[in-house]
Amino acid sequence: MQDRKEVMKRWCGVMEWLDRLGYLTAGFSLLVLGMLIFAHAWYVFATKAGQAGLLPSGLRLLNDLLLVIILLELFRTVIRFLQTEILDLEPYLAVGIIACTRRVLTASAELSHLPTMTDTQFYQYLMDVGLNVMVIMVLVVGVFLVRKRPAPLAPAIP
Repeated sequence: MQDRKEVMKRWCGVMEWLDRLGYLTAGFSLLVLGMLIFAHAWYVFATKAGQAGLLPSGLRLLNDLLLVIILLELFRTVIRFLQTEILDLEPYLAVGIIACTRRVLTASAELSHLPTMTDTQFYQYLMDVGLNVMVIMVLVVGVFLVRKRPAPLAPAIP
């Protein structure tokens, strides 16, 4: 019976090591991807700003930079988890806020490039932006509630 417990303990140790390795590789991938998108976004902005116009190129750059911020926030969350082994809710709320803000900016950029707009397109844009703004407000309330909750009590040390 003792032998079986040792085997199970060893397998659990291997699985925990693989879990950590998975988080390490995912975190490293988020960092590398964020750096590549950052460099590519600035390259595209520098080469296309004169041709396509500053405003569309700037909006595209802003959209890409917000994506980089999302990736870096997820990377930071992975690092924090590896250090503390606690998944925190607040970074995911921040990612949701950034993603919705990004969508509002993208929708606005798409709208500004339409030569003509139908009533249907305009109402669809209003619904899209309105829904994203509502989600942002709900997520901000979520951040407020997470920050106001009482801190968990530390276990007593005998």
